[in-house]
Amino acid sequence: MREIVLDTETTGLNPAAGDRLVEVACLELVNRVPTGNWFQKYINPDRDMPEEAFKIHGLSQEFLAGHPLFPAIVEEFLGFIDQSPLVIHNAEFDLRFINAELRLAGRTPLESGRAVDTVAIARRRFPGAQVNLDALCRRFAIDNSARTLHGALLDCELLAEVYLELSGGRQQGLDLAHNRLTDSRSAQGTRQRRDPRPHEPTAEEREAHAALMGKLQDPIWQK
Repeated sequence: MREIVLDTETTGLNPAAGDRLVEVACLELVNRVPTGNWFQKYINPDRDMPEEAFKIHGLSQEFLAGHPLFPAIVEEFLGFIDQSPLVIHNAEFDLRFINAELRLAGRTPLESGRAVDTVAIARRRFPGAQVNLDALCRRFAIDNSARTLHGALLDCELLAEVYLELSGGRQQGLDLAHNRLTDSRSAQGTRQRRDPRPHEPTAEEREAHAALMGKLQDPIWQK
């Protein structure tokens, strides 16, 4: 089962008010385990960077000016996610920005139904508890010490671990146990059989045993 963990960074909270995408990252999962395949791009928003947003992700207007506009990376982005489900922390927010950029690029928006929202999953599992990414990392003892600023690819890596824990932990569907059992059976099928070892005592062993028994005083089996 292929899924894509997705995260974005933006200039603000509302694309309808002119906020734009500045980073998008994706991480491929197969059976909820990262494969090592990923996609990450910084995006020139073609506008200024508000101070509030800069404090969150540290991406300046000057830095982003040297990166492509969204239409230049849209084909590569859509090719990477393909038709796979999208695992997103607070899916409505990220999809709103991605779909705004897709519309501006003349492309079809992504359907909300393909998103797996880990915020919604966490709220069902832990009612009333904090469910932001840092809180969930603490709950599941996931090391997030490198997250001094928000970064889309790092957040994807952390979210992949959180998603695995929210989905039931490291032994999803007993697949790993099944593989070990299958490998063991396969290995047994290739082993060469040996003749059974003889266990009948020799004459010398019988004599030594009789001599030992003769030294016992009043053995219980003779009563």
